[in-house]
Amino acid sequence: MKSSTKKKQFQWHFFVFFIPVFLWIMIMFVLPQGELVRLSFMVPDYSQEEIVNNLSLENYANFFTEPIYWRTFMRTAIFSIFITVIDLIIALPVAFFITKVVGLKFKGLILILTMLPFWVSGLIRVYGWITFFRESGVLNTTLIKMGLIDSPWPMVYNDMSMILCLSYTTILYMIIPIIGVMDSLDDAYIEAAYDLGSNKIIVWFKIIIPHCVPGIISGAIVVFMYAMGSYMTPKLVGGKNSLWFTEQIYDKFIQSDNWNQGAAFGLILLVLSSIMIGIALKLSRQKFNEVVAK
Repeated sequence: MKSSTKKKQFQWHFFVFFIPVFLWIMIMFVLPQGELVRLSFMVPDYSQEEIVNNLSLENYANFFTEPIYWRTFMRTAIFSIFITVIDLIIALPVAFFITKVVGLKFKGLILILTMLPFWVSGLIRVYGWITFFRESGVLNTTLIKMGLIDSPWPMVYNDMSMILCLSYTTILYMIIPIIGVMDSLDDAYIEAAYDLGSNKIIVWFKIIIPHCVPGIISGAIVVFMYAMGSYMTPKLVGGKNSLWFTEQIYDKFIQSDNWNQGAAFGLILLVLSSIMIGIALKLSRQKFNEVVAK
């Protein structure tokens, strides 16, 4: 009797919590994505009196037949990988310092200081970057007054400034997963390696990095997808010559009012990015559910 009552309570609690989550996922993700999929396979026919949407693969074919589209995608993917590598190089020593060097008394303080800039709006942080590095900004003005340079350096509105700014805005997504994994590394392994005559390079590449691989992959996935799907930073910092694939998607939706082509490009971005992540997981011999759990 008690078991049946508990079963009914379990079912009741399950539906109470499941239905809102299910509706949220359906309304905010499944239905909009489904509509994008439908639009991506439709090509409007303006030759008739009433506009007719014909089922076609033309929107997807345009991506592969027009060099500017797939070249921009490849450029975006390569830069996103570069950004991920930069974040990894910075995040590993930072995570090691927080977890293994700093005492418990200051660990929380340093974590707060690390996350503090990210409590501010991303738009404000990007404009702060522009204000600091532009030709009339703080850095150039200071260097000129110190006599180190004669004229301002063009530090923004180019590919390098865009990469650095994206690395800055995504670095936290790499640091936090690595901290979570590195914190579980027993210090005894590092001490034993030093006692056996290993140097710092061997300790890093034989003990620390292999232990942190799940956190590294988890952070790399988030950083890569964030960079690939970023629009604001490339638009504001990259300038006219730093074309990002998301800018082409935006142009199709807003400027060209071609929602069918924009939907196809958006799905291409999602699918090809997911394939690249799948390849990375395969090469690193990591399972997606294990990486996400980290």
